Amino acid sequence: MSCVHYKFSSKLNYATVTFNGLHISLRDLKRQIFGREKLKPANCDLQISNAQTKEEYTDENALIPKNSSVIVRRIPAGGVKGTSKRHVLSRTEPGSGTSKAVDESSASTSLAQLIKTADLAEANASEEDKIKAMMVQSCQEYDPINYMKKPLGPPPPSYICFRCGKPGHYIKDCPTNGDKHFEPVPRLKKSTGLPRSFMMEVKDPNTKGAMLTNTGKYAIPIINAEAYARGKREKRPFSPEQPSSSSDEPIPDELLCLICKDIVTDAAVIPCCGNSYCDECIRTALLESEEHTCPTCHQTDVSPDTLIANKSLRKAVNNFKNGTGYTKRLRQQIQQHQQMMTVTPPAALATAAGQSTSSSLSISTLLEEKVPAQRQPALPSLAGPQGQSIPSTGK
Repeated sequence: MSCVHYKFSSKLNYATVTFNGLHISLRDLKRQIFGREKLKPANCDLQISNAQTKEEYTDENALIPKNSSVIVRRIPAGGVKGTSKRHVLSRTEPGSGTSKAVDESSASTSLAQLIKTADLAEANASEEDKIKAMMVQSCQEYDPINYMKKPLGPPPPSYICFRCGKPGHYIKDCPTNGDKHFEPVPRLKKSTGLPRSFMMEVKDPNTKGAMLTNTGKYAIPIINAEAYARGKREKRPFSPEQPSSSSDEPIPDELLCLICKDIVTDAAVIPCCGNSYCDECIRTALLESEEHTCPTCHQTDVSPDTLIANKSLRKAVNNFKNGTGYTKRLRQQIQQHQQMMTVTPPAALATAAGQSTSSSLSISTLLEEKVPAQRQPALPSLAGPQGQSIPSTGK
């Protein structure tokens, strides 16, 4: 579906007329405008001109291409012609897809002249030539000639090469380029924007982090000097992070849990005796006991749902942690690690050895009882130094 946009000269907004095909004749366009605007052809006539080129369409059979914008004026029914228009659009053959503008007074302007024309709307040329000239003019600013780098001249006398420190050439033309054995002159940064109170003066310009001040001296930021002196501390890979705890500040007794003997985490009050514990510790103790017994007053049938958050104690614990930097120790992990690393004491080894010996003797005794006497072979006796017989035992 194609369309043509029109508006009356006294209005601001455009209206749209739709049709089928690539063109619409002036007669059909007028008929549709009369119907849409509810005008009577007997009372007035319509004067239609192109909105861009200001060309007036006078021939009733003239074809207006789709997507065009036109200006409509109401004139008397007699068909008065406008005296200010010079262009007339003639009818084109049905086989040709475009319309040609014919200038009755002079020949059309060539494309080379149109490119140099500033106002294409008033130019004496066809619509196609104007469009081509407009496209050429819009691309002239992006011509590579306008933004190609111009060759640089010789450097100014004050210019010094940043690589070798000698004047007379740019750094890209330095004769030391490509020399692997050449060590470039270190470039010093200027201490612009840093207060003098933050800087520490140094004498050697090769000092790490040295900067050039406005007075011509070398200085280094104090914070950088402390960091360079301390050095970087490398952390061993895959090393477990040990939680930090404040050993200097003792933990007050009112902040300790009665079960884990450490600082309270998410303090909760038990309703039977009013004591405060860690929420996890007291819930675990109640659930693991058979009758939900309180670990302090030993009252039974205490439900974990009756625990109350102790907000004042939680606030006191947070203040203590913020003031001292205390971090709760991971007791369970430490205990498991100690159990894995500890060595079994000799007494336990002796007890285990005795148990294994007794178990082996008992097994051998049971075996001897089950074996019949006639099947057991006779063991030779050994005579001792005093004539005592000593039974031999198999090993």
